[in-house]
Order: sequence, then structure tokens, then C-alpha cells
Amino acid sequence: MITTLKDTTSAQIQNAITKARQSVGAASGMVFTLLAIPTADDYDDSFDACLEAGREHPSRIIIATDGSTRTERLDAELHIGDEIPGEVIALKFHGELMHHKTSAMLPLLLPDSPVIAWWPGRAPENASADRIGKLAGRRITDAMGTDDPLATLVARAGTVAPGDTDLTWTRLTPWRALLASALDNHQSTVVSGRVTAANNNAGGLLLAAWLRSRLGAPVDFEADGGPGVTGVTLTTEDGDITLKRPDGKMATFTAPRTPPRSVALRRREVSALLSEELRRLDTDKVFLESMACLPSTVNGNEG
Repeated sequence: MITTLKDTTSAQIQNAITKARQSVGAASGMVFTLLAIPTADDYDDSFDACLEAGREHPSRIIIATDGSTRTERLDAELHIGDEIPGEVIALKFHGELMHHKTSAMLPLLLPDSPVIAWWPGRAPENASADRIGKLAGRRITDAMGTDDPLATLVARAGTVAPGDTDLTWTRLTPWRALLASALDNHQSTVVSGRVTAANNNAGGLLLAAWLRSRLGAPVDFEADGGPGVTGVTLTTEDGDITLKRPDGKMATFTAPRTPPRSVALRRREVSALLSEELRRLDTDKVFLESMACLPSTVNGNEG
């Protein structure tokens, strides 16, 4: 069921939600409110990602974006029922209301439930100090959705706060799991390391920072042709542990006294990354520690 409201208010939107619930008998058991703040260019992809993630986490999803007219008004589109997980409230702010999204979104939050904010592309320089960010206990950004991912990630390291995370970090989950398992099975001291990734790939820089924070050893970051993160080499006292993924799909793992083996390591869609982040509502301390190990500046393609 889709309900369209033109030139509306938060109170009218809430009344329309109540009527829609009564009509379709939906929206019980929602676990949190997700605030998505895409740009107009990111809107369609973000809407689809929210729907897909919502199938695993039934919630109230509020998607807020800017309209194209100068007239000061708020338009809304409600998606409830018809196989829609939870509720989707799409808000479009026109005119001066673009600068006052928080006042319209606040009354629409589910009471006594966690709030998560997600900026798919452009995000505030300091998410935790942003007016929308202050509504949320968890704040999700994506440095890879910006024009300069490396510089964006380094800048965010200077303002990162408990509750913050970035989908750059989420993309690294399979890499971190494989490398942690490898080090558990080959308990030899790591003396140095190297991470390779595509030019301006923030994930490569963050993966190198994570390894530095965990191992206490120097780990370099080098750019290559990609796609994405292409490899990790950890030099130990017994020899090299390597994980190479040249095609963005399959990786080859090698270690001392171990025959090479292939490992599936496919790059994931944004909806899968968002679903993973929505599984946790607590602060990711390892992410914060890794961000603290990022360099304060990025020189060319190396960190």
C-alpha cells in the first residue's frame, strides 16, 4: 500500500501511518528506526538497499532527501504492507525545509527504540555532532561513496566517536576473518606487512591500519590496479602469509608449510553491508582502534 502526501506535516504523516496500519494490519514487531539520508543521485539505490536490509531487520525506515523546488514544503510517500518489511517513509524536503529535516523526522521515530542513521554518500564532517546524527545511537557513513575516499576516511578518523562506523570497514569483514584465522593457525611473530588495493581505495588503507593496531608491526599500503583490495602479505619469522584477490571474486591463500588454496572472497552489494551493520547496536571498539591507527595525512596513493 502506497500513500502519497503533498505539502504535509509530521502530524499528518503519523495519522496516515495509523490509518494504513489499520487497513493492512501490518507493522508489528519493528526493532528500530533507520534514518537514511541519501543525495538525490543516491536515492534509488539507497531505497532498494533499505528495502533489502529491512527484510532481515523489520523496522521503520525513514528516507529523507532534498527536493528540486524552491517552495517551502514537505512531501511524503508511505509504503506499508504489500510485502514491504516494516514501514518505509520517504520524505522529500523543498526550499528552506532542506535545512530543517531533524524537526520533521523527530516525531516520526519509533518510541523507546534504537535509532540508526545512514548516509550512503556525502555525509557530515562530524556525524556524531550533526543534528540528525545526534538522534542516533549508531551512525553509518561510507567513505567509498565520496569523490575522494582516502581523504574522506582520514578526515573522519579525526572526528570518529563511539557509535560511528563506515561501510568501508564492513567491506573488510571477510578479509579480517580470513587473516585472523590464518594468524591463529600460524602463530609466528609478524614482523611487517603490506596491503595492496585500487587507487584511492579507502578499504586498503583501513585494512592496513587494522593490521597495525592488532599486530603492533609496520604495515604499508600500496595502490595498484584493483579492483578493490587485491592482496595482503604478512611477513613472519617462518615465512610469508599471503592472501591475493586479483579479480574481486576469488582469492588464493598461501602460508608456510601449507599448500595454496582458493577462497571465495566476492565483493558484496551495499544492501548486504547495511544488513551486517544493522545486526549490532553497540559501539565497535575495534573499528575505533583501527581508525586511530590511520595516518593523519595521505600522501599520493600511500598511507
